[in-house]
Amino acid sequence: MRILLSRAGRALPVVAAAAALAAATALPMATATAAVASPVARAAVGDEAPYIVTVHKDVDPATVARMVGASPDYVYRTALHGFSARLSPGQVVALRVIPGVESVQEDGGVSSFGTAD
Repeated sequence: MRILLSRAGRALPVVAAAAALAAATALPMATATAAVASPVARAAVGDEAPYIVTVHKDVDPATVARMVGASPDYVYRTALHGFSARLSPGQVVALRVIPGVESVQEDGGVSSFGTAD
């Protein structure tokens, strides 16, 4: 499936998400990680936010990132199985429909108040 491009050369996020959904749902779980869908166009840096994406243990996190055109800041393979990256809204939508993706959460700060007894 070809992705429609605007005059600025950016793919339409809705079309890209639909392409990722079509590619992901057409494949069984075992082969979905091997297929690489057309990448989702990168949005302007101001439109991106940091996310943590977790995937099933039998899915390669780097392959999932490539499926949506993401450039991971970190790829996790031990305690957490997934990656962190700055993602556009279109990439977030595309990730949420890929089989094998467990969660897509915006990265935020964590703090502790008080002490553990």
